Amino acid sequence: MPLILPGNVGSATAATGYDVANSVRFDDGGNCQMRRAGVAGGNQDKFTLSMWIKRSNISTDHPRLFTSVAGGDDRFEVYFENTDELHIEGVDNGTATLNLVTNRKFRDISAWYHILLAVDTGQGTEANRAKLYINGVLETSLGTSARPDQNGNIGINTNSFPLQIGERSGYGVDFDGYLAEIVLLDGTQAANTDLGEFDEDSGIWKPIDVEGLSSSKGNNGFYLDFKASGNLGNDVFGGTDFSESGLAAIDQTTDTCTNNFATINPLDNFFANATISEGNTKVVTNASAEAMSTSTFALSAGRWYFEVDFVANDGNVSRQCGITPHGSKVMSGISGKAADVTPHAHALNDAGVLQTGNGSGGQTNLGTLTSYTNGDVIGVYMDLEDMKSYFSKNGTLMNSGTGINLSALNANEHDVSGGSGHYMFFVGDNNSAAHTCHANFGNPNTALDNAGVTDDNGFGAFEYSPNITGDSTAKKFYACCTKNLAEFG
Repeated sequence: MPLILPGNVGSATAATGYDVANSVRFDDGGNCQMRRAGVAGGNQDKFTLSMWIKRSNISTDHPRLFTSVAGGDDRFEVYFENTDELHIEGVDNGTATLNLVTNRKFRDISAWYHILLAVDTGQGTEANRAKLYINGVLETSLGTSARPDQNGNIGINTNSFPLQIGERSGYGVDFDGYLAEIVLLDGTQAANTDLGEFDEDSGIWKPIDVEGLSSSKGNNGFYLDFKASGNLGNDVFGGTDFSESGLAAIDQTTDTCTNNFATINPLDNFFANATISEGNTKVVTNASAEAMSTSTFALSAGRWYFEVDFVANDGNVSRQCGITPHGSKVMSGISGKAADVTPHAHALNDAGVLQTGNGSGGQTNLGTLTSYTNGDVIGVYMDLEDMKSYFSKNGTLMNSGTGINLSALNANEHDVSGGSGHYMFFVGDNNSAAHTCHANFGNPNTALDNAGVTDDNGFGAFEYSPNITGDSTAKKFYACCTKNLAEFG
């Protein structure tokens, strides 16, 4: 899967530009939502909705991004089909007035997307009555394309229609992922360039400062920037704030459309069959599987850091984390395939042994490490300049600071990069056990894993410093985010 798509990293590839500071992490298992009552005097035939999204759990049952619902016969909804197309639907007095379904599927969980819907049913040309832009480009490939009659109404922007983000009440169709920069303009059909721009150097679609649009907000408009961790529903335009349910201050993240962070990859989960949640930062391993859950970023240069906190297990000492050049990989053999004969991972396990597996259960001790247990924070350091791996326990470097040679991880047919030297972080188990762990790439899912320690560029929120002295050399490691990738990757 491509890491950088047009429009998904914003200004991460540009030296300057507008930066989005925060997003909110929605977890579909936590009944996360935001809600505000509608107000009287809104405009039902002219409005603009803009939002940046990064999906986590895909192919679920019609997850809602934004809804305004008075009842089954009066509603406006933006959601994903369970086959991953984007669906925008408006119903007024039982009559469908707006029905747009994309042909494209939104399945890249490493990418940020910008969705912009600009409606003005008074337009004489039908296609102009509802314009859908994806990453700044007008979407013309639609599986369903039904727009309102001229001057027809859409179920939104009155006091009968509450506004809801992340869920439609009573339907259990929660969104799972990250949302940023949500804007509703009541009474204005904005242009795409009112809410974003193409970077002049990279051609990538990126956000712009939208606070100046407050004069166009109308009665029901709002702007959520998620900068206030204690009031995530704060309306920057000065209207009534949204109430929050299932969300807390820790759900404010710095994983945004202008600085995209790595997460655990749910699309690389075939062998592991793990349960991945909380914005793909929490992993519960499958008790009958022995495999790795890998990161969304495959790295080929630079120095990188992430932390793992194993918070629960079934008593079996087989918790592992480390570095691998491979996709989802069975630790001790692959059913239906010839066993690999090359090492596949640098893995730290409970016995304190750094090892490589050969696909048939073989192991090679490569360093003297310290045993650990639930609650210990393991730091994993990927040094692709000197081709070394390092591990720490609660901030203390193991193996006397001596790194392990990453060249032992030979490429084979399962290498995600086809042998070109890309490496991923991973968590997993090697003894058919059910473990729960938090994988922190700089966007922790719990306050227990967040002491607010950043890398030297000011990115990430870790328990311990990413900087170490390894092999008698001072080394700086960095959070896995696109701003760091633009500099080091």
